[in-house]
Formats: sequence, C-alpha cells, structure tokens
Amino acid sequence: MTDERPRASPDALLALANKSARGQLKIYLGASPGVGKTYAMLTNARAAKAEGRDVAAGLVETHGRRETASLLEGLEELPRKPIIYRNQVMKEFDLDAALARKPSLLLVDEYAHTNVPGSRHPKRWQDIDELLGAGIDVWTTLNIQHLESLNDVVQKITKVRVRETIPDTVFDEAHEIVLVDFPPDELLKRLAEGKVYVQDTAARAIESFFRPHNLTALRELALRRAAERIDSTLVERMQAQAIEGPWAAGERILACIGPDPISPTVVRTAKRLADLMNAPWMAVTVERPGTTAGEAARRRLDEAMKLAQGLGAETQTLTGDDLPAEVLRFARFENVTQIVIGQSRNGFFSELLRRSLPHELVRRAKGIAIHLVTRDADQPVQ
Repeated sequence: MTDERPRASPDALLALANKSARGQLKIYLGASPGVGKTYAMLTNARAAKAEGRDVAAGLVETHGRRETASLLEGLEELPRKPIIYRNQVMKEFDLDAALARKPSLLLVDEYAHTNVPGSRHPKRWQDIDELLGAGIDVWTTLNIQHLESLNDVVQKITKVRVRETIPDTVFDEAHEIVLVDFPPDELLKRLAEGKVYVQDTAARAIESFFRPHNLTALRELALRRAAERIDSTLVERMQAQAIEGPWAAGERILACIGPDPISPTVVRTAKRLADLMNAPWMAVTVERPGTTAGEAARRRLDEAMKLAQGLGAETQTLTGDDLPAEVLRFARFENVTQIVIGQSRNGFFSELLRRSLPHELVRRAKGIAIHLVTRDADQPVQ
C-alpha cells in the first residue's frame, strides 16, 4: 500500500531555510516617486521602535518633505561616509558603520541607487545584500520602473530609459513586499502643490514622466508584479509545508500535452488563457514507466514541449502508471487552478468502453477547472 499523503518539497524547504539564516528584507514598492514609500517605511519603523525593537536609520532620503523628515525625529541616524568624487565631497551610505552598529532593523532608502565610485559595491542593493548576510533585517524602498525585467516596458510607456535597475532575483527573494499605492490624480495634485518636488522640478516632471497615462500604466505594473510575488511566495510555503492546492489566491495554468497532433493547439490555448488572466503557466507530459514512444510520436511531443518553452512556459515530464492521478498530484503541488487538455475525438462508444484522460481529469478534479480543446475548435470549452 503506497502512502499518497502530500510530501514537503526538499527544494522549497531548503529555500526557506536559506532565507531564515539571513536577515529579512522588506521592500516598500511604489509605482513612482511621491506615493509615500519612505513615509510608510518610517511610520512602521517608529511603531517597531515603540515596541522595543533596536532600529537605526542607515540612510533615509526625505527630499525636503517636511512630513517625512518629522518622522525621523527620535530615530537614531547613522552618519554618512564622505567620498571625494570629481573634486566634490559626496556623502554616501556607510556600510562599515552599519555593520559595526548591527541594529536589529536598519532603514536604507532607495534600493536601486548607484553608489559613488570608490564605494565597496557599485550598487546599494549589493550593500543591502551584505547587511542581510550579516543577519541584519533591512527595510528599503523601490519604484517599479527600477526592476530590470520591466526596463523595456517602462521605456515604451514613459519614453524614458531608467538607468538604475536591480535584478529581479533580489526582488523575488525579499521576505516581504509592501505595496504603497496612490491614485494618479491625487499624486498629480500633490506634485502641483510642491509636496513631491520643488515647484520648478515639479513642472518639468509633469511635462515628462508624471503624465496621467504614464502613472496609470506604472500603477498597473506595480499591482501585477506585487501579485506575482505574493503568488510565488504562497506556492513556496505550501510546498514546504506539504499543503495541497488549489488555493485560488491567483490563477495558475497547466497545459497537459502528449504526442498527439492536438498538443500544439493545447499549448497555444493555455498561453492565451495565461495572457488573458496575467497568470503564470506550465506544460507537462506524463509517461508510463517501461513504455517507449515511436519516433514520430516522440518528435511530435518534443516539438510541442519546445513550443511551450518558446512561449514562456515551465515544462516538466512526469512519470506514473495512473496518468490522471499524476497530473492532479502535480497540479495540486503547484497550486494550479486551471488545466488545459486536448479532448479525444474517438466518439461516444469509445468513452463508454475506455475512459479517456480528459474524462478522468474532469471526474477526479476538485477545485480545478478543466478546459477541453478539440482539433476543430481552437477555444477552450469548460
């Protein structure tokens, strides 16, 4: 008798263990400057200090905003490090002073900042990585346009090439993402009142970056990226604790493909569905142990898997005697909410004599939507 209880993922457990050995990173994420990221960070830091936590401000940029500067009162501020660059004295974040002080929680603003030449690291996110490695919790701020993967998208939206970026990997490894949201109309009002920049700078900003359609598009990017990050964290914790899905906190699509000619249609349908829902998607095939597909069948399957990879899917080959059970086991492990599969065209009597894989998925799936695709119809039918 086999034990069919869900098992924790070793990879997920290792990922969580590695995170617990380091300091924890919290990122206050916004769609643009002026939405209140630093204000929110300082407000929460004051609350943490009031609860008895050892808090220090390694570097906080107030940009002349009185309301933000007032929140620094009562917080320990570490001195900045003077660095001579091009005959000028620049005051930067002092990494060594922060490591020597080693507070429980350190505030370091502007995660994507480029350090002055002569600093130990070229980028501030690298300074923060060293702090995390030393066991110090860090809170920082970031605008969505500074994510490397969105650099081209942001340029198309705003016509501005953002030069300071961070790798998506460090964003995805953060312990917590706090989305600081602010309606574009309210932000433009604050900008006009001089609460974001001084008046001359504000006028230039409105003419270029701070246009209503730009702010709306950047806000949507921030909302989507934060949702993706939360979804991936949920799946990792479910796998580490052997909790079966689906938890429909966000849609996740699975294309189930084989060596039959309908598989490319299944792949394209799953891709369209994922795009419509702005959802991550995967493609799997299931092989029975001890069976070998013919050359033509293997070629069709390889082509379908390559198509899925080319369209952005994660792909895996599963092995099991009970194909529906194996697909559903994988789906629940990955918190899949919708499965796309090709429908057999063998007819009614064939269904009576031998239950097909789609039939069994529909019969056994609980809480997972099944989309059946036929060779004649390119749209999923649920």
